[in-house]
Amino acid sequence: MYSILIHFYGFIIALISPFHKKARMMRLGQWKTNSILRSKIDRDAKYIWFHASSLGEFEQGRPMIEKIKVLHPEYKILLTFFSPSGYEVRKNYKGADVICYLPFDTPYRVKKFVNLVNPAMAIFIKYEFWGNYLRELKRRNIPVYIISAIFRPEQLFFQWYGKPYRRMLNCFNHLYVQDERSRKLLEEYGITNVTVTGDTRFDRVQDVRNQAREIPLVEKFVANPAGGDQVTLIAGSSWPQDEEILIPYFNEHPGMKLIIAPHEIHREHLMYIESLLKRPSIRLSEAHEDDLTDKQCLIVDSFGLLSSIYRYGDIAYIGGGFGAGIHNTLEAAVYGVPVLFGPRYHKFKEAKDLIAVGGGFSLSDAKAFRAKMDELLANREALEASGKASGSFVKNNVGATDKVLNELTL
Repeated sequence: MYSILIHFYGFIIALISPFHKKARMMRLGQWKTNSILRSKIDRDAKYIWFHASSLGEFEQGRPMIEKIKVLHPEYKILLTFFSPSGYEVRKNYKGADVICYLPFDTPYRVKKFVNLVNPAMAIFIKYEFWGNYLRELKRRNIPVYIISAIFRPEQLFFQWYGKPYRRMLNCFNHLYVQDERSRKLLEEYGITNVTVTGDTRFDRVQDVRNQAREIPLVEKFVANPAGGDQVTLIAGSSWPQDEEILIPYFNEHPGMKLIIAPHEIHREHLMYIESLLKRPSIRLSEAHEDDLTDKQCLIVDSFGLLSSIYRYGDIAYIGGGFGAGIHNTLEAAVYGVPVLFGPRYHKFKEAKDLIAVGGGFSLSDAKAFRAKMDELLANREALEASGKASGSFVKNNVGATDKVLNELTL
């Protein structure tokens, strides 16, 4: 039944690919996978295979990939993605020796893939559970692990009809989970080869902070030569629902500067943001030092800068919480700033933990956003205390990568 569903999913992707860009990219990418493997896999080398669904999971596994490359150069790295949003961004990543799409999880494709790669070990990241791949790896006695995994009672494995899917978990040699709750839940179902090691994303954001770029134009923008109580809000990965809340507040507060890095930077969205603004703004791509003196809003219209830009803020707002779910809160928290976000955060353990320590705040609507911003702007001590809590939270959770590597036999 599982394989039939996977076949059906592949059929749907093929059916919609002429009309859907992401489906088309996935189908074309998977079609190229075997030729990539034939031409690039070194038959005399030992490969550790890392699989990430998308970009977020890749960033979660990246600290481990890069440590293995340094500490164990005898291994080569194969990196696979399921989603185009991961592969297309990181297909030229220098930390892996071979990068490709993962073929659909059907028995024939799985055997062909594993025959071509013959990995010494496989490491899946967070939520990746592909039954046929797991069974084939186990059948061949190839060690397979999952890192930074998190489990919740509502997941398919733990439903009354979930026993066939729960068998997938028995294929892992070991499961490295984020928290004690996940370990206890798995133990209830007889799965005991589990260790709580935490979330490797903390290691990644700490690395990013240590390597953060200086961006002179942004530094010039946030400069406050006149002194006073200027506060800079960084809005990262914002969507229209977020912008409709935070921009009106910004318009009404002249002592505040705004840097907004929208999740989508196509022309229509940028023009929409500009239509909401009532104070002078400029796009980063069009900015020069002389243009910034009278500007109060900087619109970041390029990708790849946000994780470094958070360092210039006093408060961070993370987008997505009024849609499918919030984006990366840790990228901002690592700089020791209060982190604000919308109401859809409950699937994100790090967001719940940020709230618990006083470094993060969920805001249900514009009124709640206004109240929290008023509080932070009026009380500098409260702002600094929540920022300190945020930074300490990240610092106290660094180290998951080393914990996993210390347990793996390499």
